Order: sequence, then structure tokens, then C-alpha cells
Amino acid sequence: MPELQRLRPDHAPALLAFERENRAYFAASVPDRGDAYFAEFDARHAALLAEQEAGDCHFHVLVGGDGEIFGRVNLVDVAEGSAELGYRIAEKAARQGLATSAVEKVCALAATEYGLTSLRASTTHDNPGSEAVLARCGFVPAGEIELDGRPGITYTRDLTGIARTGAVSGRRYTA
Repeated sequence: MPELQRLRPDHAPALLAFERENRAYFAASVPDRGDAYFAEFDARHAALLAEQEAGDCHFHVLVGGDGEIFGRVNLVDVAEGSAELGYRIAEKAARQGLATSAVEKVCALAATEYGLTSLRASTTHDNPGSEAVLARCGFVPAGEIELDGRPGITYTRDLTGIARTGAVSGRRYTA
């Protein structure tokens, strides 16, 4: 099973390959990153690492034994004990429980390592897999929204119980 790792400079080539290989798959359920993302990837990767170093965001990748990236789970817009959760899993690794496992681990890290007390996440209604992952990981619906012109829902997750126990969904993580 791939290992959850905090984003590092040396992940750049594998991360770019992951994004390229899965671009059409991701665009079916989330807004496409656009051509500029790929053309300016090195600068964007450096900027993400700078944001992470400043504590504004926390980026994670799911890395296989050969260095291949199978997914990413990000916490962005960190402020006042909260952050926005986003994640994507490679098409060839979908429906294997990786998203649920990775989101649970990042929830634990958010509470125990990053000092966060709540998370937010959003998805469109035409992405039932993402809705299921969020529900399994303890996120609760918080309201209807529109994402990229499509109806969706926003969720919240209280992390204070994790901070006290170190457990998510009844499992203890040491990540």
C-alpha cells in the first residue's frame, strides 16, 4: 500500500507524471487545472513548498515503493485552527480504499501535528465517491454550494476528538 508522505522537492517529477496521467480522469469530476499548471509546474511546485514551509498549507502525497505517486491529500488555507481539505487519487488506484485511508491519516495529522481543530471540504453531487469518502471519514454536510457551475455540498469535520485521543474512525494513527 502506498505511503503517505509530506510533499518534498524530490516528489516533483512523479507528481507531474501523476497529474498528467490522470488529467482527463480528474477533469470529469473536478475543474481542470489548465495548461498553465503543467507549463509552469516547477515554479508552482516551488511555490507550494514555500506555502507549506510558512505553515499556510500542508501537502501530502501517496507514494508507492517505486516512487510512483498514487494520490495527494492537501490542507490549504490554514487559518484560525481550520483548513480546507482536498484530495485526488489516480484512476488506476481508485475504489481500493486509498482515499478513505489517506483522508483519515491527514485528519489525524491535522489534529495532532498541525494543531487544527476543524476541516472543511466540498464536492459536487455528481461525485458520489468523494461524498462517500467524506462521510466515512466523519465529515458532516454543512450546506449546498455551486462548484464550477455544478451543484455540490460543503462538509465540515470537527477534529477536537482526534486531538484528545489520536484516533480517527475508531482507529489510532501515528502517521
